[in-house]
Amino acid sequence: MGRAYLSLGSNIDAARWLGAAVRELRARFGPLDVSPVYRSAAVGFDGPDFLNLAVAMDSDLEPEALNDWLHALEDRHGRVRGGKRYADRTLDVDIVLYDDRVMRGEGHLELPRGELRHAFVLKPLADIAPAVRHPLEGRTLGELWAAFPADREPLARDEACTAAVQAGARSAGP
Repeated sequence: MGRAYLSLGSNIDAARWLGAAVRELRARFGPLDVSPVYRSAAVGFDGPDFLNLAVAMDSDLEPEALNDWLHALEDRHGRVRGGKRYADRTLDVDIVLYDDRVMRGEGHLELPRGELRHAFVLKPLADIAPAVRHPLEGRTLGELWAAFPADREPLARDEACTAAVQAGARSAGP
């Protein structure tokens, strides 16, 4: 059993898709630590703002198998593959950290995930796991967030989406 830290994002009907993803993660893996939702500008393209959150959970799957399961989750919720790398998404779910594992050059899974350098990934993770250490940096997520340049990538906590995701995660249906 390992501890996985995930980043979830959407910029298409985000409350619906993020709530559905959290619901499915909870049904499959059990109790979750779920961060508030944050709004940020799209990165790499012009598009609607993204809404992002983080989840910490225990997984009985190894990182590669978990990654495959998460890709299937994205696909079940309208993720279109094969298009532009930077584009609108119904759902994007990535493993950011898995215990203290470091994986490079082993297929398409990279741990820790490079996107941890972005506010929209780091801040939600620091909210739910401030004492977790980055396996390469050696600093905690809380320390990394405290050192993050506040004006580099502005974030805004989205209370309405946070409430909708929490409600959607408890309800039935997609």
